[in-house]
Amino acid sequence: MEQTLAIIKPDAVQRQLVGVIISEIEMNRFAIGAIRVLRLSADQAARFYREHQGKPFYESLVAYMSSGQLFSLVLERDQAVDEWRRLMGPTDPAKAGPLTLRRRFAIDMQRNSVHGADSPATAAREIDFFFGEGA
Repeated sequence: MEQTLAIIKPDAVQRQLVGVIISEIEMNRFAIGAIRVLRLSADQAARFYREHQGKPFYESLVAYMSSGQLFSLVLERDQAVDEWRRLMGPTDPAKAGPLTLRRRFAIDMQRNSVHGADSPATAAREIDFFFGEGA
């Protein structure tokens, strides 16, 4: 059983999409091992996205991710990282398949409704951030 981190981002929370996204998670055979509702401070968002520091989108990403409530979830199943990424679709919703969460719910590349870790190592770090000492 593998774990990954999922985030239901502020745009999806504001548009009341939490229930439908969690339903999709469960219908795709993920178990929810933990769930937390919070609002990141700008400092917390900056620490979470530190690998993007210096990139053109970094400041707006930090502002967006600290703009409202989000849901962080630990998802569990075989191949959780890959399966969650498949269900989310690519970062750019225009390139995502029709049944992916990002194609269905994203507003644009930044406000794309959900986040997922890109590897098991990243998932472990991100889970610790949200459910350990980080946030």
